[in-house]
Amino acid sequence: MAGVSRGAADRVVAGIGPDAGDRVSADVGPGAADRSTTGISPLAADPAASVGVEIQDDGLARVTLRRGHAGNAIDLATARGLLDAARACERAAVRAVLLTGEGKSFCVGGDLREFSRLTGEALEKHLVAVTDALHDALRTFASIDAPMVAAVQGAVAGAGIGLAAAADVTLAADDVTFTAAYTGIGYSPDAGVSWQLPRLVGPKRAVELLLTNRRVPAAEAATTGLVSRVVPSGELAAEAERTAEALRRGPTRAFGATRRLVTSGQTANLTRHLDDEAGALAAAAASDEGREGVAAFLGKRAPDFTRIPSRP
Repeated sequence: MAGVSRGAADRVVAGIGPDAGDRVSADVGPGAADRSTTGISPLAADPAASVGVEIQDDGLARVTLRRGHAGNAIDLATARGLLDAARACERAAVRAVLLTGEGKSFCVGGDLREFSRLTGEALEKHLVAVTDALHDALRTFASIDAPMVAAVQGAVAGAGIGLAAAADVTLAADDVTFTAAYTGIGYSPDAGVSWQLPRLVGPKRAVELLLTNRRVPAAEAATTGLVSRVVPSGELAAEAERTAEALRRGPTRAFGATRRLVTSGQTANLTRHLDDEAGALAAAAASDEGREGVAAFLGKRAPDFTRIPSRP
């Protein structure tokens, strides 16, 4: 949950988040936080003010980090807002998700100003609350069939890397820079960064990035697999919209099965994975999506998957 500043020294610093008052307190977040609460009061900040979610009638969900003035640093309200957004997407059975961040930077990591107001056990409890909510959001987005597109710009650091990496398609502006940042302030990774990075860029490079906190420019991020594609900064929003719209029109259930196969295939042995593929393919072929896809192919027309409801 580290954060970076793009100031003159371009160095890792604490205190990037906005002033939220003198007293910061938290309770344990929901989901994986089904353990007992800590007994401290929740923050008064409104998660909806930190994260916006708009679900269109056609099934496209837009999730927006709204703390652009603070580099979209993740405080407790933002973590809870992401969880609320993920659950809304799950309930609505959306067809695609577009994740963006307002302002100059997609997400600079955790709100270190908020964290710095606490010490000892209070800080530990607060970070448990933040990571519980954030990690539940990531698990929920990963569990739904709808694919996610992330459009990232400016500085991306700490948990921001986790959010970017969680997307199925990550589009980066040509001026973006990635920095792990965690160990620069004496923290260890969260937001799935230590799980995602080795799988995307390889374990050796992942450890180097996590230990040295060197900045990774857009071109290198694309070459190493940290992002899907790099686009000119002025075209990022439009390209992200086009990509999300194309996925929205696709076979949502087949997308979900494909995403799960890719994830499970990273740890399953070949025999087990081949069995999983066979079962998923048979189910897909017998589904409404499979029948529509084959009928469209044989009829030499474009398939219309949007008429088939997503999973409730």
